Amino acid sequence: MKVLALETEVPGTSPEAYQPYLVEEARRVWELQQMDLIREIYFRADQRSAVLVLECSGTDEAATILQTLPLVREGLIRFDLIPLAPYPGFARLFSDPAGAVS
Repeated sequence: MKVLALETEVPGTSPEAYQPYLVEEARRVWELQQMDLIREIYFRADQRSAVLVLECSGTDEAATILQTLPLVREGLIRFDLIPLAPYPGFARLFSDPAGAVS
């Protein structure tokens, strides 16, 4: 299952608090990508926050995976998790609207 993870900063956290963990954070994200758990990672263009797409069994596993990130572990950021399902609408393109059997 794909899970969309939207980062939010923990209120009251100073920018300096992140500095000691940024290299370790990048290393862990790289490891999770190499394990094919993080499929995609972006920063939003309209604000400085990460957007990740994970491939896992569901939001519980996604939360466990994200807890291994140093910035999450240190309580500096958290993620809102959104489970995704495939879009079924394309099937409408191939169905017979009259219900005829071919």
